Parts: sequence; C-alpha cells; structure tokens
Amino acid sequence: MESAESRKSGLKLPAGMSGTSLRLDTLTSLRSISNLSSPSSSSSPSNKASTCSDRFIPCRSSSRLHTFGLTDKPSPVKEGSNDAYSRLLKAELFGSDFSSPSSFSAGSSSSPIISPSKNMLRFKTETSGRPSSPFSPSIFGHQSGFSSESSTPPKPPRKVPKTPHKVLDAPSLQDDFYLNLVDWSSQNVLAVGLGTCVYLWSASNSKVTKLCDLGPYDGVCSVQWTREGSFISIGTNLGQVQIWDGTKCKKVRTMGGHQTRTGVLAWNSRVLASGSRDRNILQHDMRVSSDFVNKLVGHKSEVCGLKWSCDDRELASGGNDNQLLVWNQHSQQPVLRLTEHTAAVKAIAWSPHQSGILVSGGGTADRCIRFWNTTNGHQLNCVDTGSQVCNLAWSKNVNELVSTHGYSQNQIMVWKYPSLAKVATLTGHSMRVLYLAMSPDGQTIVTGAGDETLRFWNVFPSMKAPAPVKDTGLWSLGRTQIR
Repeated sequence: MESAESRKSGLKLPAGMSGTSLRLDTLTSLRSISNLSSPSSSSSPSNKASTCSDRFIPCRSSSRLHTFGLTDKPSPVKEGSNDAYSRLLKAELFGSDFSSPSSFSAGSSSSPIISPSKNMLRFKTETSGRPSSPFSPSIFGHQSGFSSESSTPPKPPRKVPKTPHKVLDAPSLQDDFYLNLVDWSSQNVLAVGLGTCVYLWSASNSKVTKLCDLGPYDGVCSVQWTREGSFISIGTNLGQVQIWDGTKCKKVRTMGGHQTRTGVLAWNSRVLASGSRDRNILQHDMRVSSDFVNKLVGHKSEVCGLKWSCDDRELASGGNDNQLLVWNQHSQQPVLRLTEHTAAVKAIAWSPHQSGILVSGGGTADRCIRFWNTTNGHQLNCVDTGSQVCNLAWSKNVNELVSTHGYSQNQIMVWKYPSLAKVATLTGHSMRVLYLAMSPDGQTIVTGAGDETLRFWNVFPSMKAPAPVKDTGLWSLGRTQIR
C-alpha cells in the first residue's frame, strides 16, 4: 500500500525512506548552492533560499563616481573585509586621494562633493598633489594631457672643459688694457702683436710666420683682420694704420690721420674704423685715395673699444671717459650716449641673434656687464662680475657670450643670455686676461695675458651638433712658442 505522503507528492519512495528526510536533503543542497553564490551569507545565515543571478553588479565603493558627482557618500564597507588592503589597493590604482574614504566624504573640505541633483555629469578636477605611487594614472598630470615636466626632463648643464687644450708662449705680449693685440681670421690664421712685430700662426698646421717688424721707433698697438680674412690692418704707436696682405706678407697701404697711438681697429664690409689716444675715430675706405673719409668726435679721452653691428649700420665705441657711444652712417654726432659705466669701456659686443642688442663691460672701478637696446637706449640688464671686464664676445652658435677679466680674479666666464646664468668659470692666466679672439667655427676662443701666454679653450658647441665638447686637457701638457 502506498503511504499518504507518497500519493500526495506523486513519488514512489523506496521502503524505509520518508518524505521528511527528502525535504531535509533538498534544503541542505539549496543552502550549499547559496553559500557558493554569496560568500557573505555565511556570516549571517538565513532560512530563506537565495536566488542566483547571471548579471555582474560592480561594487560602487571601488569606482570613481564621486569624481563625477554621482554620489553623496561612500558605499558602506562590508563586514569582514580587509580595510588596510582596500586602502592600499586604491592608493596604488587611483592615487593617494582615494586611500581613505574620508578623502572624498561629504564632510571633507578638501574635496567637496557635488550634489547629484545639480550638474550630475560635471567632472571635478583633481586637487591632489604629486602621486606617491608610480602606478597612479595621475603621474601624467592633473589634466587629461601629459605634463611637460614629466614628459620632458630638464637637460643637464653643458660641460665646459676647465683646462685649455693648447698653450702658446707669446714673449713680449704687453700688459696694457688699452691695446688690442690678438685677432683670429676667417681663414683660421691667428695674428698676434709682440713688441714691434706681428706674427701669424696657422691653426691648421701650427706654422708661424713673421709678417712685419715696425722697427725700433714704433710698436704694434692693434691688429684686425678683414672679414674675408685675406688682409690685416695694424695700428701703430705713431698713429698710423697699415694694411698688409696676409697671404703674401706684403704691405699694401699706409694711412695717417691720428696724432698718437691707434689702439683699436674695427672692419665692416668695406670701411675700417680706427680709435686713438687722440680721442678721435677715423673711418678709412680702401677704395678712396685719402687717408680717411670720416672723422667722429665725441669722446673726451682715449678710444679703446670699437665694434660694428652685424648689419654694418651702427658703430659702438667705448672710451676711457667711461662713455659708450653709438653712431650711425649718416650722422657726425652719436645717436646714443650711454654714461652708466663708472670706468673705461673697452669690452663691446653686438648680439648676432637679435638686432639692436649691445653688451658692454666696464673697468676696475665698474666691473659690470651691461646690456642695451640701441633702438630706444634702454638698459636691459646689468650684472656685477667682481672683476675688471677686459673683453666680450658673443657666440654665433648659441645665445651665449664669454667675458674675460682682469683685477682681481683674472678669470674667463661663459654666460647664458638672457638669463645671465653662469655656464662656466675658467682660470689659468696669472695676469689680466686682456686679449680675446674666437675661431672661425665659433667653438674655440684664444685668450692672451701679460703672463706672455696664449691659451686655447673649447667653450661653445658647434652649430650643427650641440653636443657637449669633449675635454682635451691632455693637450695642455705641451707648450709651443709662437716665435
């Protein structure tokens, strides 16, 4: 006979098994499935059977919905979870701002939450500082684009060799601030005035040639090559200006006009300017038979600095009267009279990178390098070097300049422009560095001093490959005599 229970359920049960045991087994199986699908149910058991779902619902606490203003408060932390691990994981993935729930809570003053009822999809800019984790997405900047600081690291400073790569002995090189006895031609030949003679030193083969001897009653006060590098002008102690052919070692012409020594010369494309102790500036034209074609009177003491601008339109002159004058081609009077220096102005240079930018340096009582805008006469900048400024030269390869100094440090300094940051400070001369010239490629300078030495320094990079110049200090072990 079938039992009433078996008839009610419609199942044929074996002998010895009742419907009660069947219901117990079924309930146990359902509870096992519920435990697998929801681990949290084990901590709070329930008599109800849980229902499995085929959809994945992400946890709101691990999302960045607060950034878009979609939530007012963080999701509650589940029981039994590892809070320390969760904060560490959020810090690694999303930055330090998400390491603690309080960082974006509704009561936080540093990151206020926008109400979801207002501007729901408005994205708030992160206010955190630099992330502490390298894995954080915010290392690329606080905005959506890359930061220039992180994407472009700062360049290391350019290395300038501290020792000269070559030293030449220059006997009888005078220790006179007002003379200009060294110049380097565009054909790579160095001219040096030693006593009454002028010597030529070829940088390509180190050959030394004696160009001329002025005799016992005269002396060399200045030398200057033409821009083409084939002819050289010589200013003498008697006030003459001689023109020599450097390749043939032959004198071409002698021009007078000055009453006493001619201490400075400057060529432009076709006109030679000469400055003298007689306070005058003469302009000589080789195409004209007369000694000079123009006379500029403006200084009250010896003229010791002369430089043409790169476009040949302006001539800057410095004198022992502490004045810096600027002349143009159409006036007999200076168009600018700059009187800020408090000592003699010998060092003058025009910028080859920007028109109308002039730099000048003062003597022992001044010690300053001043930058000028000659279009309006304004002083752009001034730096106190601490020493007498003897020479200035602007690099044509990079926007930097070099200055040589006398009392009291006898140093050579390389400056960046316009920041005026010091690139290098070079020492080696035991007396004032009175003479300066630059090689045709713009990488090497030669300096001369009363210690009767000429020193060659690699200070500027090349124009095509601005790589750091290699230190060739080993060359300084050998010395060569220029005559």
